[in-house]
Amino acid sequence: MTRPGISGFRAAGLLCLALVLGGCATVNTVTSTVTDTVKTARAGPGLRLDPWENWNRKVFAFNEALDQKILTPVATGYTKVVPQFVRRGVDNFFNNAADAWSAINNVLQAKPEPAFQDVVRVTTNTVLGFGGVLDIASEFGLEHHYEDLGQTLGRWGFGAGAYVVWPLLGPSSVRDSFALPWDRWFASPAVVVSDGRWQWGITVLQVINTRANLLGASRVIDDIALDKYTFLRDAFLQRRRSLVFDGDAPEPPDEPMPAEPPASAPK
Repeated sequence: MTRPGISGFRAAGLLCLALVLGGCATVNTVTSTVTDTVKTARAGPGLRLDPWENWNRKVFAFNEALDQKILTPVATGYTKVVPQFVRRGVDNFFNNAADAWSAINNVLQAKPEPAFQDVVRVTTNTVLGFGGVLDIASEFGLEHHYEDLGQTLGRWGFGAGAYVVWPLLGPSSVRDSFALPWDRWFASPAVVVSDGRWQWGITVLQVINTRANLLGASRVIDDIALDKYTFLRDAFLQRRRSLVFDGDAPEPPDEPMPAEPPASAPK
């Protein structure tokens, strides 16, 4: 296994270009209900964790423009040209690499049973599934766990910190920002490839395939979200908190709103 160098981190950055996080929602949501939800969210924990909102919104707008002009058209063309069964095989191939990284993080979190299941998944799919193209393990009832270093740091007691949106990399937090290079690199099959051209090829394919899988979700968000930035911010923070605690997150402390956000923003 090669260690990620400069080219690896560049590839990791490109991989994160497709990051569009959100939750599934009903398209027929009543407009007034959505309005009340957005107003509540802006006064809730999401806003308390977003002291750099002005800077984040500018970066979010940049990422949105880049996605709309480049990534979405390419992903749309990809879905039209590549048959669904081929795209499913591509999904399985990349998920197999994510399972290997998940196994390591389950060990770091002292969760032996999920770690063992991840190892069995990777071994089974790599050997019997033609390098992970076929998901044989799921047919045997072994499900994905998808643990990452950001979750591991959270289990170790590191708080999420402030919410931040990075150019190309998308939404994150201070804690997840430290873990991001490792999570994006070691969860990709490109980690075992030494040839830079193949690394870029695998990474580009992963970006396009990931964005293609999210086309439907992004349309739903566009339809129901009065403030897309707030919707995605709160969805990201809630999802990451849920993942850290394996879906059983304690109630967050009832903290007062800050009187004034810090003047400085991340550079």
